[in-house]
Amino acid sequence: MTILIEQPQVPTGIDHQVDDIHMKNDASNELILDGGFLMPESNAFGLTFRDYDAESERKDSVEEFYRMQHINQSYDFVKTMREKYGKLDRVEMSIWECCELLNEFVDESDPDLDEPQIEHLLQTAEAIRRDYPDEDWLHLTGLIHDLGKVLLHEKFGGLPQWAVVGDTFPVGCAFDESNIHFKYFKDNEDYNNSTYNSKNGIYTEGCGLNNVMMSWGHDDYMYLVAKENKTTLPSAALFIIRYHSFYPLHRCGAYKHFMNEEDHENLKWLHVFNKYDLYSKSKVRVDVEKVKPYYLSLIEKYFPSKLRW
Repeated sequence: MTILIEQPQVPTGIDHQVDDIHMKNDASNELILDGGFLMPESNAFGLTFRDYDAESERKDSVEEFYRMQHINQSYDFVKTMREKYGKLDRVEMSIWECCELLNEFVDESDPDLDEPQIEHLLQTAEAIRRDYPDEDWLHLTGLIHDLGKVLLHEKFGGLPQWAVVGDTFPVGCAFDESNIHFKYFKDNEDYNNSTYNSKNGIYTEGCGLNNVMMSWGHDDYMYLVAKENKTTLPSAALFIIRYHSFYPLHRCGAYKHFMNEEDHENLKWLHVFNKYDLYSKSKVRVDVEKVKPYYLSLIEKYFPSKLRW
C-alpha cells in the first residue's frame, strides 16, 4: 500500500524573517516573536539562553560535558553506534510510554533548564499548538523531538550523556569553529586525520544532509525510530527531529554547503520550531492529564500503537 503524505506549507513571511523579534510595549519587557509566542528574556536560572560562559551552578558541568563529547564523538564511534542502535531491537513500546520513561532524566548539557524532560516536551508542544493550531504534525513533533534521550535509560544501555544529548555536528569533515567549546575537538582522533579534517571531508557540496553522518545522540536515534517504524509525519517533521540540536547550522549558518534544495525548505520549519524548543523552557508546569488525550489522538494518527526501539 502506498501512503501519500502532503508536505506542509511554510507559513507566509518566515522565508526571510524567521528570527525577527521585536519589543512588546508593556511593563513586562518581554520579547514577542512573529506568531504570538512570548519569548522570555531569561532562562529558568534567570540567565540569558544558551550562554555557556555565564556563571551559574551548571556552568562547569556543562563545559565538562562538551569536553567529553568533543573528544569522543569521532566518525568511527558514530558509525558503530548507528549500526548498533539502528537495529531497533531493544524494546517495543508506545510513544506515550516512552514519554513517561523519559521523565526520569535531566539533560546535563542544557544550561537553561533542570526540569524532567516531559515538562520540556509538553511546554514545547503546547506553545506551538497555540500559535499554529492547524499544524497538528508540528504539535506532535514538539512532543516527540527529544524522545531519543531514552538512550540514557538502562534498558538502552545507559549511555553516557555525551553520547545522547548536547549540540550535534557532522563527523567525517572538519569541525567548524562555531561549535560550542570548539577547543576540545583538538583531542578528537579525527582532528588531525587528513581523510576527515578538510572542509568537505568524505562528502561533496550539495550532497544533502541526509548523506552526512551526524554526531550520535538522541536526535539521530529518534529519527531512525520514526523512519523505520513507518511514521506518516511529513519530511519536515523528520528533519526537525534529526537536526533540532544542530545549532552550528540553524544558529550560525555553518555546514550549509552540504545542503540540497529539500534541506533548505525544511530548514524554514526548523527555524520556526527552534524558537519554541529553546525559549519555551521555563518553570511553568503543564497539566499532563488535561492535554494527554489530544496528544494520544495525534500519536494514533501518525504512528503505530507499538514501536520498535
